[in-house]
Amino acid sequence: MDVGPSSGARAALRPPLLRRLRPLALAAVVLALLAGAGWTIHRFVTLVFVDDARVAADMITVSSRVPGWVAEVRVIAGDQAAAGSVLVRIDSREQALFLAELEARLASLDARRQELEARVAMVDLQTSSQQAGARAKLEVSRAALPSAEAERIYAEAEFGRAMQLMNSGSGTRQRYDQARSGLDTARQKVLGAIAEIQNAEAQIAAATAAREELNVLRRQLDGLDPQGREVAAQRDRVALDIRDRTILMPFDGAVDRVFIDPGEYVAAGQRVLMLHDPARVRIEANVRETEIRHFRPGTPVRVAVDAIPGRVFEAVVERVAGAATSEFALLPSPNPSGNFTKITQRLPVRIALRPAPEPGLLRPGMMVQIEASAGE
Repeated sequence: MDVGPSSGARAALRPPLLRRLRPLALAAVVLALLAGAGWTIHRFVTLVFVDDARVAADMITVSSRVPGWVAEVRVIAGDQAAAGSVLVRIDSREQALFLAELEARLASLDARRQELEARVAMVDLQTSSQQAGARAKLEVSRAALPSAEAERIYAEAEFGRAMQLMNSGSGTRQRYDQARSGLDTARQKVLGAIAEIQNAEAQIAAATAAREELNVLRRQLDGLDPQGREVAAQRDRVALDIRDRTILMPFDGAVDRVFIDPGEYVAAGQRVLMLHDPARVRIEANVRETEIRHFRPGTPVRVAVDAIPGRVFEAVVERVAGAATSEFALLPSPNPSGNFTKITQRLPVRIALRPAPEPGLLRPGMMVQIEASAGE
């Protein structure tokens, strides 16, 4: 029975096959090494790499505008908060009492205004009616005076005739007395009419003088206006103070740090929170001056984040700073001795991600690597 070559024959066939495969495998390894080296050399020749880049954002420090005791802290570092949500409350009990006092003062001023307006209306009505009545009485008195004068003249004539008759013996004593009595009565009527006129004129003067009280009341009303504005301004200031004691989230963002705890006393201007907007992150890098020509505004770049291996973000250079970072050093480095060591300077570059990543994926401070084409 034919069962194929023996084990000895198979062993004899192996060396020639291995001798043929070894050169092929060695050639494949060499080609792979050459391809890898070529790809690496190509990347170093055609690309510019920046390693010291970071994710950045506008870190906003929220401070307290008013001093006071911290009554409540509703967030901790790492929380996400919506715009308008309450972050911190500062005790406002004393300000609330002061606000109630000012509201009561405004109500008192309003009641005083209503009282003065009512008095103005009452005095105006009373004095107007008094003046009208006095003028009417004056007209009546003036109209009665000519009649009284006529009666007096007639009574004087009658008395004169009665006296002549009495002296001539033709008249009687009775007629003489009647004529004299009539003359006295007529004179009294004249005097009464004159008195009535003077009385009416005096009443008109009194009513006119009483109307001067209207000016006093109106001045008091005018004096209430600045008082009301002053108290209203104080009330608005206290209300603003109370509103400032509730610190709200200015935008949809993340809480990075909380610098206070409930029960602490904060001063005006003291920072209480640090926030940032996760939807508005960017990349900031310090590029060597020898490579800054490859990072002109508008140049497309690629960004790799150390925290997210395998993912590459497309980005574009947004702006390049107008001065190197060394120009902003706190301690200048003059060279009075003449010794000089040339050091490559770096310029800050700001890079915007296009499109923007989902909020919260990239966080300020993360290390990134930037690749830019050397041909740009």
